[in-house]
Formats: sequence, C-alpha cells, structure tokens
Amino acid sequence: MNEAVRAMLGKYNCRSNDDYKNALKEIIQEIVLLGLSRTEFFNRASFYGGSALRIIHQLDRFSEDLDFSLVNRDSGFSFKPYLQAVQDEAIAFGFSVDVSVKEKTNNSAVESAFLKGNTVEHLLLFPEIGKIDSSFNKNDQIKIKIEIDKEPPIVDGDTEVRYLLMPIPFSLRVYDLPSLFAGKLHAILCREWKSRVKGRDYYDLCWYTARRTPVNYNYLTSKLQQSGRIPADVNCGPELLRQLLHDKIQDVDIEQAKRDVQVFLRHPHAVDTWSTRFFEEIVSLIG
Repeated sequence: MNEAVRAMLGKYNCRSNDDYKNALKEIIQEIVLLGLSRTEFFNRASFYGGSALRIIHQLDRFSEDLDFSLVNRDSGFSFKPYLQAVQDEAIAFGFSVDVSVKEKTNNSAVESAFLKGNTVEHLLLFPEIGKIDSSFNKNDQIKIKIEIDKEPPIVDGDTEVRYLLMPIPFSLRVYDLPSLFAGKLHAILCREWKSRVKGRDYYDLCWYTARRTPVNYNYLTSKLQQSGRIPADVNCGPELLRQLLHDKIQDVDIEQAKRDVQVFLRHPHAVDTWSTRFFEEIVSLIG
C-alpha cells in the first residue's frame, strides 16, 4: 500500500469491514480532488455540498458524492478534459478505477461523471483488514458520483481557497461556510424525491445550526428564485426562511430520514432524538 494512503487510513480508527469501505471511499474522494487540483479546474469551479463539509470542515458523517459549481456560467463546459488527470492520480496511488462522463438524456445544467472500482479488490490493499467478510459480493463496486452545476445562480456564493495536506499538500477552491449552509437550505427546500427523504440534509442542518453558522441570504435568495421556490421580486431573510422550513418539516417522514442517514454515521443513535418538534426547535435557532 502507498505510504500516504496508509497514513490517511490511520485517521479513521476502522473497526469493521464497513468502516474500511467508508474510509476507502473517502480516501479516493480526496485523491480525486488532488487530481483535479493538478489541472486548472479550481480556477473555474468550487467544491460544495456534504463532501465539502466532511472533508474541509470535518462533518461527522460520511458522504457519497463530490459536488462542484462553476464560478461563471458555461453551458458548454465538459468534465472530459479533467477525467484523465483524475484517473492518473488514482492509479498513481494504487487504485484501479474507471472514470467516465454520464451521457445526458435531458437538457440539464448539471453534468455528472462516475468513478468506479471493485470494492473487494481495493479492500485487499489494506493488510490491516484481515479476512474479507463473505457478505461482500465479489462484484460490489465503489462508486463516486462527481457532479458540476454549469449554470449557478446570478448571485453566486462566496468562495475561499483551502488546503489539504494528504495525500500530498494541495489547494482547492470551496464555498465558505455561510454559502455552504445556504446551499444546504436550498437542497432541503427544493429537493424533490418522490418516495423518500434525504436524512443527510437534516443531519447537516443540525450541524450548521449547532455551530451558529450564519446564512448567506443573498446566495440563498438567488438559488430559491432560480428554482422557482420564491418569486423573483422576493428576498429570503430569516423570517421567511424559518416559515419555509417550518412548512417543509411538517411533511417529513422522520423515521425514514433517520434510516437514510444512519448508514453514514459511526454512532447511529445520534439521531434518536429526531422528531418534528425537535426540528421546529432547530429551525427557530437559525438567524
């Protein structure tokens, strides 16, 4: 195993094969970021979403996808020129992966790419894991979705340059915390999943609120207007935001939200207190 990867693995205190699988996925995510940083990608795009909160700000849950947004709108932007750098970086650290752009079937402003690799093959890179649990299907895949919004709202979020030290030191552009919070609030209010609720959104809401994170209301307003959630002549401030969230929470299936997020937590009982009343209290704290 590459020594840098071994050092990265050491911070996870893995106790089970699932712990190793989550750690493996996050290590590969950081290698993807390193590969992108070797190009001019972060001159054009910013990192955001749950993985940004996890990797940059140590959110205590794992995240699945890598999400980015262009700094300036460009409907002609393509991931393809950057994917070879990602694949080369993964191979350099000992990971055999395929990276490809998803062919779009609709006229979406979001472009997606996927990184895939065999789970068992990569877990065997870790001598510490011992015998691979028979519950792992030999064809099980590590999958990381990489998405970029090519048409950000007119008023974009604020960004900053941050640094990661592993697997080697590198820099990347990321939304600041108030803008990340605004993006999460937009997701809670506008995400339309017909059959399920994304409990990870509500876990992150608690994280931001517990830290009294301010909201970038200009960015949130622009995103809500772009999505048609509020009229173009309405600004979203604290009072309107709390009302929108209050209304949204009434329809949330709390038990389903718990089940969604628990698989990403080291301590699943962290969501035992969740209820509609609990989230009403959380929302009242947003300023």
